[in-house]
Amino acid sequence: MKAVLQRVASASVSVDAQIVSSIGKGVLVFAAVAPDDTQKEVESMASKVLKMKMWPDETGATWKRSVQDIKGDVLCVSQFTLLASTKRGSKPDFHGAAGGDQAREMYDQFVTKVEELYEKDKVKNGVFAAMMQVNIQNDGPVTLEIQTKPATEEQGAKAKAKAEKTSKWEKNEEMEESKSKFEMPAELLE
Repeated sequence: MKAVLQRVASASVSVDAQIVSSIGKGVLVFAAVAPDDTQKEVESMASKVLKMKMWPDETGATWKRSVQDIKGDVLCVSQFTLLASTKRGSKPDFHGAAGGDQAREMYDQFVTKVEELYEKDKVKNGVFAAMMQVNIQNDGPVTLEIQTKPATEEQGAKAKAKAEKTSKWEKNEEMEESKSKFEMPAELLE
């Protein structure tokens, strides 16, 4: 799972020009589900959202209090586009996001888990798969991106692929070296 958290003074979601959810001071969560996400990722993300230190404490020391600590609101909005790949060309590729039914199920579980870990009446939701207009009054602004699977896993996979590529290159280099060392037997030269 991937999420973008925004510290807000207020936020609302509208569908067809009708406000469906709104919050006051708190956190707006844009959340996306990946194809291999499980209940473990759902629980981890819900916990991270609620525990992330985004506000100063009463002395003004920054990054000391979470949305739970300030008794703020949480507005969750499904946004599969967070998992887009833009590596090729100018058209985003959304294969990194889970498809319809799976995404809906996991996203709904995520919102339910946030409600269970916090106060249900402080957690609001957008409309899954709807074309939404999100009105945000940022506070700061403070925007954080979080993932349940750390980047080191991705980096590890990239490093492994690079090592395999390097290994193939070294093998090709060794073959070229052995070709240049080849000597024709003397009896064949006569």
